[in-house]
Amino acid sequence: MTREVDSFRFVSRGTRRVAKAWIDSAEPREIPWTPISKPLSECRVAMISSGGMALKTDRPFDQEGERQNPWWGDPSYRLIPKTATAEDIKVYHLHINPTFAEQDLNCLLPLDRLSELEASGEIGSVAPSHYAYMGYTTQPEQLLEESAPAIIRNLRDEYVDVVVLVPA
Repeated sequence: MTREVDSFRFVSRGTRRVAKAWIDSAEPREIPWTPISKPLSECRVAMISSGGMALKTDRPFDQEGERQNPWWGDPSYRLIPKTATAEDIKVYHLHINPTFAEQDLNCLLPLDRLSELEASGEIGSVAPSHYAYMGYTTQPEQLLEESAPAIIRNLRDEYVDVVVLVPA
């Protein structure tokens, strides 16, 4: 059985129509991909998830701000260590059902699958840190100006060669 996630469940019908029209009107842009310069079997790999998850010991994403203003989404990010398990995380994303990821972290951040790729030699190594942010961000300025550069600095500090984007 296939179930569809309603990404607009916390917004009014008018907001839903405007958001869908806004998304449909976006002009396609070139994606700035960079080819890897060495075999994947020699690369360190990190993941970035838009699933809005955080360690239970970390600061939660701001859900109340989004409930009050559905056009706003928390632009910060959270660091998730490669040793994290489903018991370690909580999902704060209002637009997805958190139950699945809280039972199996691999739904939003497939760390076990990445470790299996490392063990089989398909990738060189799993990065020490991975990242999560709130995927529903209609005002991305702070995300792009502050969070993204901070994530990039961390990736460089950990000598990450490849990033896998995991959409929620």
